[in-house]
Amino acid sequence: MPTDVATSHTHERPAPAPPCPASSTLLLASFAAVYILWGSTYLAIRIGVESFPPLLLAGLRHLTVGLIFYPYFRHAPYFRHATDEKPTLAQWGTAVITGVLLLVMGNGTVSWSEKVVPSGIAALLVATVSLWMVLIDWLRPGGHRPGPRVIAGFLLGFAGMALLVGPERIGDSNRVNPLAGFALIGASFAWALGSIYSRHHPLPRSPLLGVGMQTLCCGSVLCLAAVATGELRGFHLADVTLRSWIALLYLVIFGSALGFSAYVYILKHSTASRVATYAFVNPVVALFLGWFFAAEPLTLRTVLASGIILTAVILVITTPHKDPLEAEEALPASGEA
Repeated sequence: MPTDVATSHTHERPAPAPPCPASSTLLLASFAAVYILWGSTYLAIRIGVESFPPLLLAGLRHLTVGLIFYPYFRHAPYFRHATDEKPTLAQWGTAVITGVLLLVMGNGTVSWSEKVVPSGIAALLVATVSLWMVLIDWLRPGGHRPGPRVIAGFLLGFAGMALLVGPERIGDSNRVNPLAGFALIGASFAWALGSIYSRHHPLPRSPLLGVGMQTLCCGSVLCLAAVATGELRGFHLADVTLRSWIALLYLVIFGSALGFSAYVYILKHSTASRVATYAFVNPVVALFLGWFFAAEPLTLRTVLASGIILTAVILVITTPHKDPLEAEEALPASGEA
């Protein structure tokens, strides 16, 4: 989920500036990073939860990022990238609310669900965040009414979700675990709600400082949740396998630090429609990696549902917008899991 954090930071936003000039090589590398690294985080989570409790895995991942990002982008003026920006109480409030929606309810649920749901299916259901954003933005005060193409995409997406968690058997394909499937749908809704909320409430000017604030707060919340739910009862670090440790390290470095830095770069140097392509590339990458490395089955149900849901997402995020701010609003939040 996708990430995890928002990229617009004020209630009244100026019209977005045209994309800045950028090195074509670096821009292509950044797109490749967002496509592949974020698509691969779902497999990394599955490997991590083999021996880490899921909420603890998510908590350690985000808390580590927060402990690095927040001081680097805020408290150390001798760092070249420090902003010298002191977050306000209102910005901390937004960081906590959006962080809980995106990271705790969103990413924490993804980690929990991957104990029983294949990583590719988890990525596919998380891709529906674009559909939920349409509904939430329509229903909020002053929201935008979607056009026929977007409504068609919305209905098609829900048909794909119903196929995944619906009738128990279609052909020789079992359905997704219903509890985990609906939890992932709820996580996508929370992700979308957090994305819309963040775009209308104050966050720091620096996206990476906002990431540090959100991950610092909500990594702590996830670790506390792991304790409160009894995940640590009987858990011993000595029982964690090497592959799970490597998965955690991968999530911290490649999924969060490098992946989000690449996302911020392409936001500054590309168009909203191109940036949004990650929302339907990530599930394809996740499905392939899960099949190739973890022997996750690509059943008839999975293939059909994938085609339906990804078509729906493409319909929604490629719909032309007259207002450039509406185009920005349609852009999913960072969707890495």
